[in-house]
Amino acid sequence: QVQLVESGGGLVQAGGSLRLSCAASGRTAFSTYVMAWFRQAPGKEREFVAAIDRSGIRTYYADSVKGRFTISREYAKNTVYLQMNSLKPEDPAVYYCADEYSSVVHRTPTEYDSWGQGTQVTVSS
Repeated sequence: QVQLVESGGGLVQAGGSLRLSCAASGRTAFSTYVMAWFRQAPGKEREFVAAIDRSGIRTYYADSVKGRFTISREYAKNTVYLQMNSLKPEDPAVYYCADEYSSVVHRTPTEYDSWGQGTQVTVSS
């Protein structure tokens, strides 16, 4: 059974940094999956944050996080990361990791196959 387990969330001051991790288990071919991060704030829809293609070469970002967040993946550990720098008061949300068996990167949540339970990110001003 596929499991995506996020970690690394927490409370940070505005301008600070956090690194989220998402470990995938139950997958025999991590390298065949697009990996992505989404977030959902209270009362809002789940929104795309970042994605990385199967090769780990091409990355994609929401405009709101471009230049501040970096997505990466480590094949030996079946793990994807989200380095978040210069956190802003509008970044707090539950951050979710997701994967999709695809050669194309999508930004729509419904395209993704599996989801983690989420990790809370809180930013204090």
